[in-house]
Amino acid sequence: MSWIYKGENFEPDDTFLEEYIGFVYCITEIRTDMKYIGKKLFHNKKILPVTKTRKRRKRVRIESDWRAYYGSSELVKGILQEQGESAFQREILRLCKSKGECSYYEAKEQFDRDVLLREDYYNGIINCRINRKHLKI
Repeated sequence: MSWIYKGENFEPDDTFLEEYIGFVYCITEIRTDMKYIGKKLFHNKKILPVTKTRKRRKRVRIESDWRAYYGSSELVKGILQEQGESAFQREILRLCKSKGECSYYEAKEQFDRDVLLREDYYNGIINCRINRKHLKI
C-alpha cells in the first residue's frame, strides 16, 4: 500500500524530498473506520563512527522508513500484524518544510479533530512543543 496525497499515489522524486522535511498523515483502518493522526520525517540523521581512513565522525542524512511506515500506535501495529497492510489506507494530509511545521500541523490536526475526545481515533496523547522560530511559513 502506498501513501495517497490529494487523491493520487504519492511517489516523490529526489528534488521533491530535498524541499520537504516530512508530512502529517492520517491512517484509517478500512473495516472499522478508526483513524490515527501523526507525523513522519522523510530523512533521519546518522553519525558514522571514526575509522582508519576517517579521523572524525561524519554526519549523514539517510532516508527514513516512511514508505513502509504505519504509525507509532501500538494498537495500529497489532492490527497490522494480524490483518496486514491491506487493512489500512494511508493518506498524507499536509507536506511540511520544517520539523516545527510538522509538529505544529500534527497538533493542529489532532486538536481540530478532537482525537482524544472521540472514540473513532487511536490517538491516546497529543505531544507538542513548538517554537515560532522553527516554523518556515
